[in-house]
Amino acid sequence: MTAPLKVVAVVGSPSTPSKTTALAELILGTLAERADISGRLIELHSLGAQLPTTPDRESAGGAVEEALRAVEEADLVIAATPVFRGSYPGLFKHFFDLVGQYALAAKPVLLAATGGTERHALVIEHALRPLFGFLQAWTAPAGIYLSSGDFDGTTILNPEVYERIEMATADVVPVARALAEVRDRASASGATGAVTVAVTVV
Repeated sequence: MTAPLKVVAVVGSPSTPSKTTALAELILGTLAERADISGRLIELHSLGAQLPTTPDRESAGGAVEEALRAVEEADLVIAATPVFRGSYPGLFKHFFDLVGQYALAAKPVLLAATGGTERHALVIEHALRPLFGFLQAWTAPAGIYLSSGDFDGTTILNPEVYERIEMATADVVPVARALAEVRDRASASGATGAVTVAVTVV
């Protein structure tokens, strides 16, 4: 029997409730309708003062270390952040600075962001994709950006958002499942080193 996909959504909002959290929860819910998943939401602000005062991975402990390990062991990561002045907040960047250098290599990451206006929409391509490209992650072709006009409070109103999320999850699920199966086989056989897999999405 195939194990559920381990999906971890990291939300960089400084408080709750937030529009970014609402978006991440909708993506998790859509994934759950499409695949058998074990989903988890990590809101970085909930880590309190411990995260900003962790200078490096060797110093990480408690909830911060546990959150980092959850991301590193996930089959699929949802990286969701609010946008301030054209980029992600420092706490979001600091968290991923602490993730192991190669822990996200070839791992599927679905990019999502929220901002005040459509002027920030290119944050997916100009800020988030380069960050996860440096970490050698496989970023889903379709990113998801929502502006304040797509919400009523934290309720998503724009029906096109649901279509974009359906498209993004349709792209990423087969890749995540294929890579998870390859890792499971490599682990069962005791193989070490990097695993390479070619995945065709139709």
